[in-house]
Amino acid sequence: MSVHKHGSAAFAVLQKIGRSFFLPISVLPVAGLLLGIGASFSNPDTVALYGLQNIMGQGTLLNHIFILMSAVGTAVFANLPLMFAMAVALGMANEEKAVAVLSSAIAFIVMHVTINNLLVFGHSILADGSLAETVRQGTIGTVLGIKTLEMGVFGGIITGLGVAWLHNRYYKIELPVVFAFFGGVRFVPIISTFAFIVVGALSYLIWPYVQQIIAASGTLVLKAGYFGTFIFGFMERLLIPFGLHHVFYTPFWYTALGGTATIDGQTVYGAQKLFFAELASPSVKHFSVEAARFMTGKYAFMMGGLPGAALAMYHTAKPSKRKIVGGLLFSAALTSFLTGITEPIEFTFLFVAPFMFIVHCCFAGLSFMLSHLLNIAVGTTFSCGLIDLTLYGILQGNAKTNWVMLLPLFLAYFVGYYFFFKWAILKWNLQTPGREPDDQESKLYTKADYQASKAAGKNEQLDLIIEGLGGKDNLENLDCCATRLRLNVKKPELVKEDLLKKSGAVGVILKGHGIQVIYGPQVSTIKPNLETYLKDK
Repeated sequence: MSVHKHGSAAFAVLQKIGRSFFLPISVLPVAGLLLGIGASFSNPDTVALYGLQNIMGQGTLLNHIFILMSAVGTAVFANLPLMFAMAVALGMANEEKAVAVLSSAIAFIVMHVTINNLLVFGHSILADGSLAETVRQGTIGTVLGIKTLEMGVFGGIITGLGVAWLHNRYYKIELPVVFAFFGGVRFVPIISTFAFIVVGALSYLIWPYVQQIIAASGTLVLKAGYFGTFIFGFMERLLIPFGLHHVFYTPFWYTALGGTATIDGQTVYGAQKLFFAELASPSVKHFSVEAARFMTGKYAFMMGGLPGAALAMYHTAKPSKRKIVGGLLFSAALTSFLTGITEPIEFTFLFVAPFMFIVHCCFAGLSFMLSHLLNIAVGTTFSCGLIDLTLYGILQGNAKTNWVMLLPLFLAYFVGYYFFFKWAILKWNLQTPGREPDDQESKLYTKADYQASKAAGKNEQLDLIIEGLGGKDNLENLDCCATRLRLNVKKPELVKEDLLKKSGAVGVILKGHGIQVIYGPQVSTIKPNLETYLKDK
């Protein structure tokens, strides 16, 4: 098999894993919202700062509500490994996905119970009943109340991938008549249980060494200092067009690669988990910059830079088309500013001038590095817009976050992006929205095409998507993330990119049998409509 085919197959698998990661990650904004509001307004210092003791002070109804909100948000972050186990199984299973999810939850518990028992068998029990500290400090944690090796979301990912493989292999198995009741989908949780006893035993032997490697890798990134932060920000943006950014940043956010700290007596791993553990702690005076360095860098280019690029596109549009493109660009810029969803703007210039996207990635890396240099520590749940800035920066106070230093960065990035994009568009006569020939429609792909397809009728859009993907029989494993359809096609040569663009797509990424069709946030309604439509055809 050629290197190209190997690369295409690997891309398809990584794409499938990446979209599996997105499901638990997409829950985090809600959990972060609960934790951010709850922790902020149940914190005595915040309540005193705003003089709200009478209505939010200790013992009041609102105080209890905010404490509950904080506890619920904390619980979601504490159980991310189980969520990843179930979500990866869901995303990787080909059919009978509900069985795969149940089997993955069972296997996850079995694996950690096995590790717990081997820790007990393999090490002496102390007088107080706790496990002996013969493993390196900080490598033992608690998962679902089970004392086990601290595997973080890696444990969930391993479980999800393993169960999905077993599920896809055995969910149609036929057993001898005597055991026929245990065949088919019922066999999957059974084989998963036995398999993950073995996986748990192997993890007990191997994972302590993996922990040391992860910790060493994280230390290497940390020792790279500001340059390491730049590389992280550059790579996170660079992988956006391939849809593999989730695969890249997830280990930094949820494992020891992103740092380790003991907060209120609990050892916490991963940049985002560290930030939210500190957010929930009343004793933290300033959030960890070393953790926030993997998050804060997005704010400057999402809230300042890309809106500046949108303004440059507007000012370089033909005067006759400015009224048309103005609303589209304003909508895209506002979306980026408020929510941190940037793809409508990014893909607009990615496909007309890829080199500008590379420059954008460099600006992104620089934004991460500057935030690190300025000791800014503002976390995020999903993406860095005004909503997250308010919750995790402004409401937490400048003493904890140093968020005020983001304001000059916003201004610098707005001005920098505006003049760079204006210069580049005029110098190379780029056909950004509003600069097309007069006989062509001005498009900010996502918004304009979607509105056109909506006006023509939902079914027309769905027909275009199906025809553009090579027909109903050419589709496999249909799924989506926040902004794009993700699936496999049996015959890539049948894909018609022009039809997909006509259906409202920002862009199309095809590598081997893996394809991603970028629509923007409305993909969350396109995907279920497409599934229903396919069943009816």
